[in-house]
Amino acid sequence: MDGGNEVEGGPRLCQEGEFAGWRTWDGVDPFEDQSGPFYFREDEAGRVTAAFRAEKKHMNGGGFMHGGCMMTFADYCLFAIANKELKDSRAVTVSLNGEFVGPAAVGDLVEATGEVVKAGGSLLFVRGLISTGGRPMLNFSGVVKKIRPR
Repeated sequence: MDGGNEVEGGPRLCQEGEFAGWRTWDGVDPFEDQSGPFYFREDEAGRVTAAFRAEKKHMNGGGFMHGGCMMTFADYCLFAIANKELKDSRAVTVSLNGEFVGPAAVGDLVEATGEVVKAGGSLLFVRGLISTGGRPMLNFSGVVKKIRPR
């Protein structure tokens, strides 16, 4: 979600469909809108889960989820996981690292969980795991930088 943590109004609450009760940023990042849709929610304990339903457009030539899709979702997850720390701020991804450890297929529910490892003045360090059906797909970590409005 490079450069696009929505400040005004925050993420939108979905009212219907499979992801009713989840939040999403739509209309903020055109690439993400085309790649997703992606969603997130926070449970009572403050743990964030992000998710999306795998579609044919997310697959590579071999019929499994494209690595670029997994990394795009991981980038989205950085911002979802750090959403509370990014309130009233815009931010950009400074770094994103990932290790591919498993596949997903069309129809799979792809989920991610993670944590903010450290939140400094302008840098947030985040790590997470993307999985489907309890099987890991991508281990990721990244750094997000808060930026000042121009």
